[in-house]
Amino acid sequence: MSEWRNSMLLSVLLLLAGSASAFVEELDDSFMETRGDEDIWLIKFYTPWCSFCRQLDPVWHQIGSELTSRGSPVHVGKSDGSTSPGLSKEFKVRGYPAILMLKKNVKYNYSGARTKEAILDFANRVGGPLVRSLSSVQLFQHAMSHHDVMFLYIGATSELKGNFTSSAEELIVHTYFFSASRDVLPKAVSLPSLPAVVVFKDGSYFQYEEKQDGDLKSWINRERFPNFCRIDSHTLYAMGESGKLVVLALLEPWSRSEESHRYKLLVEKVSSDYTEKYSRSFYFGYMEGSEYVSGLVMGEVSLPSLIVLSLSTDGYFLSEGLQGEQQLLDFLDGVLDGSRKPQGGNSMLQRLLRVLFEARSSLRWMFSTFPVLSYVFVSVLFAFICAVFYVCCWRRRNTSDDDDDDKEDKKND
Repeated sequence: MSEWRNSMLLSVLLLLAGSASAFVEELDDSFMETRGDEDIWLIKFYTPWCSFCRQLDPVWHQIGSELTSRGSPVHVGKSDGSTSPGLSKEFKVRGYPAILMLKKNVKYNYSGARTKEAILDFANRVGGPLVRSLSSVQLFQHAMSHHDVMFLYIGATSELKGNFTSSAEELIVHTYFFSASRDVLPKAVSLPSLPAVVVFKDGSYFQYEEKQDGDLKSWINRERFPNFCRIDSHTLYAMGESGKLVVLALLEPWSRSEESHRYKLLVEKVSSDYTEKYSRSFYFGYMEGSEYVSGLVMGEVSLPSLIVLSLSTDGYFLSEGLQGEQQLLDFLDGVLDGSRKPQGGNSMLQRLLRVLFEARSSLRWMFSTFPVLSYVFVSVLFAFICAVFYVCCWRRRNTSDDDDDDKEDKKND
């Protein structure tokens, strides 16, 4: 009976694995020649020996199954870079796993979290229209309830609409784009003139103004994050591309104290109450732990604390304690007017010091986690360096002796 039950369980597992695999197609180097011109493909590039690729594999099959069950036009595939190098070269894959979408000969790189929800959102966003039309009040309200940040074009066909669509072609990998007529918007939304581009976020809205905000695409790239949010290393890296500074409350990761809670609420309040003053210069958020920031400042950062990061220059402004709202406002004003000087930077000396700090931190972690293995590794490495040094010295000495012998022979001749 037990054997029968085990065999039935194995059969069910194999059936489930087979059915999941049916929604993901294995692609080879002939893919670009055989695919349809209108097909939309979400592709994972992997290698058999990559552990991160193996971790992503069950998630990838779930994505394939879910997109198929939704009736999505997106096909899901995967390609082994070791057996189909031509396809990896075609898509300019430089590391594994890599996730890309091919839509009408346009390639979109995915650089977000390797979770089912995040990848599905990417597939639905990029696989759909570049600019989605909101033709009714109900559709507008539905979109508002499902998106933390929403960019909307209002008005008839114009040069601004062309720029908006052009920006969407590149930035659709990050956010959604919509269009609507004026009568779809709530009466509380006041627009001095049309056409207009507006971003809705944090319970409010801001209109794009070319004279003040510059290039439309750059403005969208700057405003695509909520004004205050939880920030991880990936989000922080993406924020760095916008040129804004990041005001970061560093909190204790596990048991959050009253002081950590106070820091978070204070930063959130300033981001909300002083949006007009600071939103064009700063992002606001919080991060649990200080591992990333410790690498930037090359030292331990006490928690909780507040730091302002200039990610374009690897500079930072560290606050020595935060007593209240006015102190935070004075600190931010000092950063903006230049009275507070940044620390760090990306000079050659700073880069070298960061490399040495990271190496020291890695060695410290290695010796504390695997002490015996670490000592063996360092001993072997030291022995190898000594052997290379000895061989070099030995060859140099022998060469010198040979030269002396040649000179002596010439004298005798």
